[in-house]
Amino acid sequence: MSYLTHAGRAEAFVLDHERTSWHDETLWFVRQKRDKAVYAVPEFQELRELASQIKNHTLSRLDFYLEQFEAAAQANGVQVHWAADAAEHNDTVLRIIRQRGASRVVKSKSMLTEECHLNPHLIAHGIEVIDTDLGERIIQMRDEPPSHIVLPAIHLKKEDVGDTFHQHLGTEKGLTDPQQLAEAARQHLRAKFLAGEVALTGVNFAIAETGSVVVCTNEGNADLGVSLAPVHVASMGIEKLIPRLSDLGVFTRLLARSATGQPVTTYTAHYTKPVAGRELHIIIVDNGRTQQLGRPDFRASLKCIRCGACMNTCPVYRRSGGHSYDFTVPGPIGSILSPNIDLKKHSTLPFASTLCGSCTDVCPVKIDIHTQLYKWRQIVAEANHLPTAKKLGLKFMGRLLASPAAFKISGSLGRKALRLLPHGLTHHHAANAWAIARELPEPPKQSFREWYQQQASPTA
Repeated sequence: MSYLTHAGRAEAFVLDHERTSWHDETLWFVRQKRDKAVYAVPEFQELRELASQIKNHTLSRLDFYLEQFEAAAQANGVQVHWAADAAEHNDTVLRIIRQRGASRVVKSKSMLTEECHLNPHLIAHGIEVIDTDLGERIIQMRDEPPSHIVLPAIHLKKEDVGDTFHQHLGTEKGLTDPQQLAEAARQHLRAKFLAGEVALTGVNFAIAETGSVVVCTNEGNADLGVSLAPVHVASMGIEKLIPRLSDLGVFTRLLARSATGQPVTTYTAHYTKPVAGRELHIIIVDNGRTQQLGRPDFRASLKCIRCGACMNTCPVYRRSGGHSYDFTVPGPIGSILSPNIDLKKHSTLPFASTLCGSCTDVCPVKIDIHTQLYKWRQIVAEANHLPTAKKLGLKFMGRLLASPAAFKISGSLGRKALRLLPHGLTHHHAANAWAIARELPEPPKQSFREWYQQQASPTA
């Protein structure tokens, strides 16, 4: 089976120059908000280091903390379930819903349920699933996946939202006022909240000491759904654990500042015990995480707290759009996680990076993202998953660079060709994709080697 490359998927997005520029500028604005929020906290770098150490410690004793969490949660009256993969997770959710005789579900934003493709599974079995996060609801209406883990509809403009609401909610054609569009969504979702029989949420943090799960939102939709529905199902990846309640403050100070430049998320809800007469289910999901845990070079990627900061700063993500990654988690961190799931399918994602290191610089838990991307490239090459053109090109360049004589001759020919050939030929997109949006520098008349030899022997 052949898979479309990242560049191939990005092509349609990049062709719309206006949207690409707008997407780039919008995400850079969010990155700048992050910087301002960070600079206002003198101890921010110490918080990053502490968070990194807490996560490192937790991952090193993950089996212990998982068992501690399960025991504490069960002591609180929580029903704990384990799922080895996406299929088992989805079947567990469906079984809980059917045990209640329910058919209407309200769901807050959860990247894990997106990863497991829960919505299509439930809908195929006759369950109505309504995403209640505004961005998620918009893309659900459009039958699109999220393009960002924090800003799922960031690829859309208000005109796109207006057209979508006109089609699905019957709003006035051409309506683009954000306040009026938000009010239309609010009225639409209110009835869904009231009718919800089961509330599904993700988990931002799970506390082993108390058996509690913490859900962070800015819209309060998770809180409303859980408060109204008699059954709450929380889906958590095994990497969401932290040891103690006292550790939580470190991460809540980092999460919102890194994600959107806020001091803290508007709603930070703790769920420890089910309300009398109600049910609280927690599904602990692996789905490839223990495999990643077993990879020493990539274990640190499980420290991710899903803030999206690496996406907001990445020059490739900002200009190619989240859908070009064809993975639930796009951007730099997704390019590390995806090869662990399917190396062949996602073999081009580690190359969707300049390796500039900006993603590593902004990561609140100090994941060495660009280093891991580089290491994945080696694995992709060793597994023979490089495109044929790239394999041949690298093989040719390896031989060329290994031969001083060949390198000298090719440099001389290249300089002469750039001076003598017409601009339309040297910059043609078919022959030189690099020059589509860039101007090549003026070719020097002599190489550095020639210049150096001249300086070393001025009389020669």
